[in-house]
Amino acid sequence: MKWPLWEEAPASEAEYAARRARMVETQLERRSIRDERVLAAMRGVPRHLFVPQRFRGMAYDDSPVPIGYEQTVSQPYIVAYMLQCLKLAGNEKMLEIGAGSGYQTALLSQLCRKVYSIEIISALATQAETTVCGLDIRNAQIRCGDGYLGWPEAAPFDRIIVSAAPGHLPKNLVAQLRRKGRMILPLGDLEQRLLFLYKAAAGKIYRRRLVPVKFVPMTGLAEKVN
Repeated sequence: MKWPLWEEAPASEAEYAARRARMVETQLERRSIRDERVLAAMRGVPRHLFVPQRFRGMAYDDSPVPIGYEQTVSQPYIVAYMLQCLKLAGNEKMLEIGAGSGYQTALLSQLCRKVYSIEIISALATQAETTVCGLDIRNAQIRCGDGYLGWPEAAPFDRIIVSAAPGHLPKNLVAQLRRKGRMILPLGDLEQRLLFLYKAAAGKIYRRRLVPVKFVPMTGLAEKVN
């Protein structure tokens, strides 16, 4: 995709709020997103603060937006769809793999009790932490590291969400999922689909393939482990 070379004049916060409301109405509610807590979070979190200034005019479009380092913040519908699949009640301990610029981290902070987020690109991890802290979000912890390894010292997690596509299912992440926990991730190389996992009380893993997607590949150890 070719990104525009122009930079839109900054809008007012009221205009950005109006764009968020239109985004929720036209891109989410009309496409089967019904979880009221997810919709409320999408209305409230200022997505434009999580993209570079030159792309803020695209922040509420029905598309991914570049954030530098060959990474993007995902299309709003896909973000909302993944969050809705996790059925978040508000008391969960969440592991997020791929913080990016921190947008989804901020959403998760409104939906979960505690968020542990990992970003492999140090500059993005720093940027995400700065933006999240600037919004006075206190229940999210971001660190730079290889998400393929998860966050073992904080495990187990009630929910795990992955925002980069490995070519195979990371066993470390499955092991760090609590029993009766849910996990969602894009899986595949050239052809990707979202994969939903549920770990039953007895430890058995149930899997369901969902919609086709296109995410950036998971880097680091995920590229080396077969």
